Amino acid sequence: MKARFGVSRGKALAVTALGAILASTVPGSVPALADGNRVRSEHWGVITRNTIGSPVAALRNGPYGSFGVLDSSGRPPYGRGSLGIEVADNSTSLTPHSEKVDFGNEVDFFGDPVLGLSKVGFHVFQTGENVDYGGPANLPNIKFEINPNVSAHPGDTYSTLVWVPDALTVTNRWSGYINATTSGYWYLTGGETACNDAAHCTFAQVKTSLDDGGAVPVIYSAAVGKGRDHLWTGAVDGLRINQYVYDFEADGVKVRRA
Repeated sequence: MKARFGVSRGKALAVTALGAILASTVPGSVPALADGNRVRSEHWGVITRNTIGSPVAALRNGPYGSFGVLDSSGRPPYGRGSLGIEVADNSTSLTPHSEKVDFGNEVDFFGDPVLGLSKVGFHVFQTGENVDYGGPANLPNIKFEINPNVSAHPGDTYSTLVWVPDALTVTNRWSGYINATTSGYWYLTGGETACNDAAHCTFAQVKTSLDDGGAVPVIYSAAVGKGRDHLWTGAVDGLRINQYVYDFEADGVKVRRA
């Protein structure tokens, strides 16, 4: 049984400064580490079954810059690294021809309640070139694969809950925190509720649409993704899900208390 939302298995263990391994049982707590009060999650990576073409989603250092950006927006918001993403718009024989990639976690959020989501968002490194390719709304998404458990569709056990950010005018540097609960729009890919790709919903509306009094909807996985639409090359860092921030670093994903 999980002690808290989004924390299980590897995240429930921490190494203290003395090297002892302790199990964390306090809801909402993050185990302390000697390396700056962070604990590593080992369960992040490219979700292969949700990948089309030959895109890139890789942990990296930076990006720093662009050149001439000397304030804090010229470096990743957490640590030294980020999740670098590259997708092409015309590189497959499929229809559409564009690529798709999801970088996520299929372990630590499995079985968590969708209605328990309260804080979601990230930081993004957007470039002027990406705007040229697809406009200022050409940005990555946050996605939760879920069992919607909608009473009107009892046999439907799969949908993807997708957040699409608002257009971003800041380019060639890191954005501030983009709050997915107060900006952009949400939808479900399977048409289980009125919140679909043609009828966009706020965060509150999509949660209400899933709260029909029956079995609670549950999460299968959480991810940052891009595609299938426009060419995009950039980076994401500081993915927030409830009380934790997932800090993408070249040597792994580290968890911080928000």
